[in-house]
Amino acid sequence: MGILERIENRVALPGDSELRRSQKVLAAMIYIAAGPMVIFNAIGNFSAGLNGVGWVFLTLGIFLIACFFIELYFPQSYIPLAYTAFIVSLAANLLAHLFAGGTTSGNFNIGWAVLTPLLAVLLVDRHALKLTMIPFMLVVIGVVVFEPWALEHMPQVDPFFMLFNYAFGLAMLGVMIALASLYLVGQIENYRRRADELLLNILPGSIATRLKENPETIADNYSEVSVLFADIVDFTGMSSDANPVDVVNLLNDVFSKFDDLAYTHGLEKIKTIGDAYMVAAGLPEPRRDHVEAIMRFAIDMLAAVERCQGLHGEPICLRIGINTGSVVAGVIGRQKFIYDLWGDAVNVASRMESNGLANQIQVTQAVKDKLDGRYTFVEREPIPVKGKGMMVTYLLVR
Repeated sequence: MGILERIENRVALPGDSELRRSQKVLAAMIYIAAGPMVIFNAIGNFSAGLNGVGWVFLTLGIFLIACFFIELYFPQSYIPLAYTAFIVSLAANLLAHLFAGGTTSGNFNIGWAVLTPLLAVLLVDRHALKLTMIPFMLVVIGVVVFEPWALEHMPQVDPFFMLFNYAFGLAMLGVMIALASLYLVGQIENYRRRADELLLNILPGSIATRLKENPETIADNYSEVSVLFADIVDFTGMSSDANPVDVVNLLNDVFSKFDDLAYTHGLEKIKTIGDAYMVAAGLPEPRRDHVEAIMRFAIDMLAAVERCQGLHGEPICLRIGINTGSVVAGVIGRQKFIYDLWGDAVNVASRMESNGLANQIQVTQAVKDKLDGRYTFVEREPIPVKGKGMMVTYLLVR
């Protein structure tokens, strides 16, 4: 486990959002990084004879290190601690600026104050900007009002030290901003990656990309697609007296196996409806072997359920129906949208399943014609198909 993970485990509370957890880790990093740097700056000011500035920075450095440990051991104090750190830092910047001789001396001490509004937004939220801008503006006013006093009490300091001090302050400011930016950019990329992974679990990759680039209606025509429906036989009776959790776990186990098979065969899972599973081959990227691919998938589905048991130890049986033809595919809805298929080929594939037999793969004439010679089929007696009348269908001989 890395240092950042260890810090996150200490500072995160059970109800914290992902953003708040990241903010807490970033705050702890800033406390423990800025504290020693400020103390180092204090030592330099002591050596140059700027005792007032040295004591201010020494106190601030110790305070920041203390903030790190307070956050680790009292994570519930994160928000008040952050605001306290903002105010103390602003006050310390103003005092150090004045003790060093003010604006005329060329010191960079007041430059650290510009971090406060930025950190307020990064570490708390955008509303914190309003609260921190008031003390920030008071510091700006203080610089102007007390400038005559600073000039009057300006210490005699080696110009080389002042140049070094200015460069050191500017460099450290840049380092702090860079560290904060790198961490936050990394977090943003992590959130974006996770969001993309979730989106790809809902939509095909190419469809997700199109939707992100142009959120318009997506509707595509496909002339050659194979569609499969599968349904668990008598699942309603099997689950009627079962624990709901057991029902969901069983479906999750079976459908997860189907998901893995769909990925292996390069097919596109469309949706599940209750105990029914729908998958297609030949979209969104067309492929010549879509009928063969979906048939191989169907055979593997039957093999997969042979290793599964129902809620009461009984064997699980599937009805599988396949058809091939033209479809329209697209994304519907603006909330909880879904990639779906429409067309006569889809409806007939559904009828092949609903009128099928247990542990059999029933196909239409179109599917048989494309697979003739590679698979063996047996013709059924014509069956009534809703919307089609009597149809001749075929069962795969396994």
